[in-house]
Amino acid sequence: MIQFKNRHFSVFESALFRTNSVVVETNDLILVVDPTWLPHEVTAIRNHVDAIKNGRPVYLLFTHSDYDHILGFGAFPEAYTIASQAFKDNSDREEQLRAIRKFDQEYYVRRPYKMCYPRVDIAVDDQTDFITIGDTRLSFWMAPGHNGDGVFTLIEPLGIWIAGDYLSNEEFPFIYHSAEDYLKTLDKAESIIKNRQPKYLIPGHGDVSTDTSEMFSRLQESRDYIVRLREAVTTGQRFPDEELWERYDFRMGQEEFHKKNIELIRKEYGIPTPVAPESDRVEPESRAVELRTGSGV
Repeated sequence: MIQFKNRHFSVFESALFRTNSVVVETNDLILVVDPTWLPHEVTAIRNHVDAIKNGRPVYLLFTHSDYDHILGFGAFPEAYTIASQAFKDNSDREEQLRAIRKFDQEYYVRRPYKMCYPRVDIAVDDQTDFITIGDTRLSFWMAPGHNGDGVFTLIEPLGIWIAGDYLSNEEFPFIYHSAEDYLKTLDKAESIIKNRQPKYLIPGHGDVSTDTSEMFSRLQESRDYIVRLREAVTTGQRFPDEELWERYDFRMGQEEFHKKNIELIRKEYGIPTPVAPESDRVEPESRAVELRTGSGV
């Protein structure tokens, strides 16, 4: 469905995970961001692009390499592609393709295009502040943390900030790469909000925001979650899980990501996995003895 639309861009929201795909039109180009999920949803995005492009070149921007953000690549064979250099160099590309195949196999999904990892025509890195295409300027910030190859993009002069899987109102931080890098990326996000004053924040999942105070609120929520979780893990204190699920609605779908965040932070900071107290454990042999001596008395 169309979540948000104005004369400059449309946000297509998938039925799955509230995942956002974006189509931006300027005088110079059509920019498609992370086309996804289901075949009919990707087809709707493709049809929209065909209806509006009017001779303009099509560019595909990938915010990061998670499989749910790259599986529509094959529907835009003529497009120029933009992603981070880390995305281009990704050594886990086969794992992402395997995840797509697994999803499609499990749900009997057939796609009308060949599935492959996106080629990258324009690779950006820490040395690439921006590129210009006519009067359209795309400014970039590397954004590792969620995974290792994310990128923030600000489309100017429209003030559209493509944030990838950050600053969602539906998800706490899902940390696949590094908690420390995630916090540093949030510092970059704070600088973007303060210094570049985007008009629109478009996260990879959830609602578009046009309210600067809400952008700051999402930023602070994400930072607080990581800091509090890191403190709980490193000190052995209990994290207030129930507060988390009062804030986020999809506990059954998201709880495993919270648990994985805990394990990642343990590994990142060298914290051993807690061992259950002796009183809470039953050794197999002791249990066997108990059963033998207790029967028939």
